[in-house]
Amino acid sequence: MSKWSNQRVESTNIEGIKTMDEEFYVGKAKIRLVQGDITEVDTDAIVNAANSTLMGGGGVDGAIHRRGGPKILEECKCIRATEWPDGLPTGKAVMTSGGNLKANCVIHTVGPFWRGGTRGESDLLAETYTNSLKLAVSKRLRTIAFPSISTGAYGYPIEKASRIAIATVKKSLEKEDRLDRIVFALFTKHDLEIYREAAKEIYD
Repeated sequence: MSKWSNQRVESTNIEGIKTMDEEFYVGKAKIRLVQGDITEVDTDAIVNAANSTLMGGGGVDGAIHRRGGPKILEECKCIRATEWPDGLPTGKAVMTSGGNLKANCVIHTVGPFWRGGTRGESDLLAETYTNSLKLAVSKRLRTIAFPSISTGAYGYPIEKASRIAIATVKKSLEKEDRLDRIVFALFTKHDLEIYREAAKEIYD
């Protein structure tokens, strides 16, 4: 059963972010929408919107590598050498430690480039969320934070991406309710408001 709580309260200690957040539920799992820096989120895992090389980049990817330190890159190089020598495919997910981050782990996933919406982008974007959640559950993690995958340099329209993100997480939790808390950490107020509208549309 899903429920929209329609509450906005200042969060100062649960995610480690001072912000006005909003929450809703799928089963026992609490989903929070917050504005803030994902590298400051205190969850078991945070999700990195990585590129296929796993070698770091711009945006969220670069910020996570800078804040997390060299251990994350070392582990990514090992994954490339042993599991994905040609690069991580779009939609797949892998895990490293969190290095110097507050989060214990980083789940790296590669979102799709927006090419007009006719090349399977929506399915690939949904896979990034589904596979990240499956990986978290397989490692017995209880809390996870997502950025807005593919809506930066990859050009995916955030109005479309937000609905895929919210709906995919809802569907995954309805199938397997083994997580306690999912956070969407949105960098700007504009992004947060778009995710709020998407959540209200899906949960109302």
